[in-house]
Amino acid sequence: MPPLNTPLLNVAERALDVAAARQTTIAGNMANIDTPGYHTRDVDFSVELERLLRDPENGVPVHSASRAVPGLIERPDGNNVNMERESLLSAQTQLQFDTAIQLVRSEFKRMQMAIEAQ
Repeated sequence: MPPLNTPLLNVAERALDVAAARQTTIAGNMANIDTPGYHTRDVDFSVELERLLRDPENGVPVHSASRAVPGLIERPDGNNVNMERESLLSAQTQLQFDTAIQLVRSEFKRMQMAIEAQ
């Protein structure tokens, strides 16, 4: 059976990939909050999603999609992870993930209605 492939599902799949990569990066930041010299990294959701939509064959490896975040305040040990910032970004990323899941659900519902109409 061929895989389901609609434009909306393609966009949702890419958005889920980017959200997962960003959430992994955020979790890494949180895990390294006490690591001296660790610098916060982030994945720019909109930039990475746009890149993936242009070039769908090129996945979102976390290590290359994440970038250092400039301008954050460093503690004396050189670490600049801020748990409040990471928590906020995690919540934002969860909303992006949930939105993509809703797109998938609505597309499947649309397909189901089309099948039942026949």
